[in-house]
Amino acid sequence: MTLDNETRQAFHKTRSFYRQYTQGMTPERIGKEFHDDSRRLMELYYDAAGIKKSDQSREKSPVQVFRLLSSLLSRLTPARRLAFGLSIIGLVIYFVATGPIAALMLPLSFITMILLLLLELLEKSDVKKEIDLARDIQVSLLPSSNIRNGRVEFASFASTASEVGGDYVDVIPTDRGTYYVIADVSGKGLSAALYMVRIQALVHLIIEKLDPDPKELFIHLNDYIKSGRKDKTFVTACAAFFPSDGSPATMCRAGHNPPLLYHTTRDTVSELRSPGLALGMANAAIFKRHLKQITFSMKPGDNLLFYTDGLTEARNPHKEQYDEYRLLQLFELYGSLNASTIRHKIQIAVEEFIEDEKLADDITFTCIHMHQDAQKSRLLGKS
Repeated sequence: MTLDNETRQAFHKTRSFYRQYTQGMTPERIGKEFHDDSRRLMELYYDAAGIKKSDQSREKSPVQVFRLLSSLLSRLTPARRLAFGLSIIGLVIYFVATGPIAALMLPLSFITMILLLLLELLEKSDVKKEIDLARDIQVSLLPSSNIRNGRVEFASFASTASEVGGDYVDVIPTDRGTYYVIADVSGKGLSAALYMVRIQALVHLIIEKLDPDPKELFIHLNDYIKSGRKDKTFVTACAAFFPSDGSPATMCRAGHNPPLLYHTTRDTVSELRSPGLALGMANAAIFKRHLKQITFSMKPGDNLLFYTDGLTEARNPHKEQYDEYRLLQLFELYGSLNASTIRHKIQIAVEEFIEDEKLADDITFTCIHMHQDAQKSRLLGKS
């Protein structure tokens, strides 16, 4: 290899490293990430100092700053805390003492800090791999994006605010008909995702063993959730059952957003409302007393839209919510189309609305279309 080729190869490697190092370093992204990091530090500070959100204007005292540092250091392992403390002592010795030993303290402390940073980054990388695996498992548990069973077609969309989410959507065919369930677990992230998997397992178990109507399904689910006294999680949900014989569908709503029904003959949209408390909010007697089941009919060409509140509460860079009115207007505009097209139109509209803003909550919705002719269960696509 000639010297010229070696120089050129070294230049290309340097340029490749520079591109990789500066990837994504746009002013907008850097500013947003600095803002997010500052917000997380402030949340950690308020938590460590015992300050409530309503009292965040209070001045910071030295004691509260010490609590913040203590809270940060407690996240390190004992060995890393020891190494960090020794490096701080080494820096102090370097600035206040003289002699050859003091001169060595600066590079030793610097190297120790770099090693601690690398260890934390490696640990973070390992955690990310585990979360990515959890995301893959969660996605595999969700139904296909398009399913048709008989005359009913389901087109679903799901997007999480973090790596994993707490929204649940399911389409479960049985001999009598097809169950549809959508739910939103309180909170977000890994804990909500684990709870979502638990809810899914319970739903399938109850349907397989009891073949219940939507109200009975929710009553059994509430009993399971309330059985854990220390469990403070609650779940909003909607469940519908579409009989195979073409008779009217049934629906129950447990504190969830009311679905929208597009009537193709009248070219209008109406809400399907039924009273009900969120799952896990009340004991069996109170929950059963407030829960009501309704019956509704869908004619060929009608569309039904179920969604979680992450859709209507999605915010743009100006902190405006997408809200129910925009969704209703959009559904009125495209309600006569097929389920897959409506799902695509809503997805594009929300993405254009929020622009580059990070999702604050998971977004999940399903458009259900009633066809004229029946056919066997068919998967039209993968999510």
